[in-house]
Amino acid sequence: MPELVFFSGTMDCGKSTLALQIAHNRSARGLVGVIFTRQDRAGEGRLSSRLGLVTEAVEVTDTMDVYAYLVRELSAGGKADYVIVDEAQFLAPDQIDQLARIVDDLEMDVFAFGITTDFRTKLFPGSQRLIELADRLEQLQVEALCWCGARATHNARTVGGAMVVEGEQVVVGDVNQAVAEVGYEVLCRRHHRRHMTSASAHAGALSPDVLPVNHA
Repeated sequence: MPELVFFSGTMDCGKSTLALQIAHNRSARGLVGVIFTRQDRAGEGRLSSRLGLVTEAVEVTDTMDVYAYLVRELSAGGKADYVIVDEAQFLAPDQIDQLARIVDDLEMDVFAFGITTDFRTKLFPGSQRLIELADRLEQLQVEALCWCGARATHNARTVGGAMVVEGEQVVVGDVNQAVAEVGYEVLCRRHHRRHMTSASAHAGALSPDVLPVNHA
């Protein structure tokens, strides 16, 4: 039975790499896929991995009906056996419903990849709808690491190396961005709560949260 599968994880955990791997494996078996993306770091109409792999993709716009797009392609003689959607967190909830319709009405597997929460630890609307509708949820097994070495569970937005917690939900950036620019860093929950990025940790003193020492 075809499925809507949501692969989730923090930034820098290999989501786009896995999407490209699934496309490669199915292509090697003669299957044809349609790849959608939204606001990829490599630019419009691209699906890119931090390992340097890039492929062309269909850029999803605010008003696009992805189900209708696919039906038009098939009606014009195109072929599609499955669908891949990267940066799925940026899709609108009704576009996630359209992905579910592709599975149910066109009987195709849909593999969606994205992060669940934003830099404020709030669910992206697209990710929330995927959690509600997906046949299967898959947490990626490649663990991104916080600067302290612990498993990274949260995405932090940084400006000048300092973590920020206010602003628009969607601002395109990347990890390993120049310190002076808007960027992102993956952190464990403890350091996300303390707003402690790698830059601030290496520049600062001990956290004020340390336990007091009893000299008595």
